Amino acid sequence: MYMTNIETVPGKTIIDCYGVVSGSTVRAKHVGRDIMAGIKNVFGGELRGYTELLNESRDEAIKRMQAQAAELGANAIINVRFSTSSIAAGAAEIYVYGTAVRVG
Repeated sequence: MYMTNIETVPGKTIIDCYGVVSGSTVRAKHVGRDIMAGIKNVFGGELRGYTELLNESRDEAIKRMQAQAAELGANAIINVRFSTSSIAAGAAEIYVYGTAVRVG
């Protein structure tokens, strides 16, 4: 499935538009990651555990959005955007959305 953050798929023509599709996932922090994050806050450096968690969350949200688009008959998603929000203490949501289209 084509995905782009612009209004078109370069070299393709939009044939049909199916509307907005989205995917999301809510993930909680792992206590082990919290301990390592606390240590990194003292000494500095990348919080690799959180980076990995966010990458996995983003991938899952994208898969859910693509599945929704495929159910509609789309073969592309344009204007893709990401959003994050804090849901509760220690839990965050990754939300991705775009416009499902058929291109040819």
